Amino acid sequence: MSIQKAQQEVDNWIKEHGVRYFNELTNMAQLTEEVGEVARIIARRYGEQSEKESDKDKDLGEELADVLFVVLCLANQTGVDLQEAFDKKLKLKAKRDHERHRRNEKLK
Repeated sequence: MSIQKAQQEVDNWIKEHGVRYFNELTNMAQLTEEVGEVARIIARRYGEQSEKESDKDKDLGEELADVLFVVLCLANQTGVDLQEAFDKKLKLKAKRDHERHRRNEKLK
């Protein structure tokens, strides 16, 4: 699914199930909360912290999808074409970072 299609699917979901978008500040707070849940899983599952029994059934993919959903909401409600922005950013990163990363001794 393209990013444009995902934005449209989220918009359709909001109209059908969500009544309306939460305001931008509320969605920003939700995004922070969801990123925190991803961080908790990563820190405990892949980092040095021990994983609590209550965290073992947490699904990283589901939490990442929550982050994506809120990002798509924010893009929709602020008029950002995320497909266009992502494509532009990827081209910029490819041009700017191609040789830089190849020369980075830390990555060898």
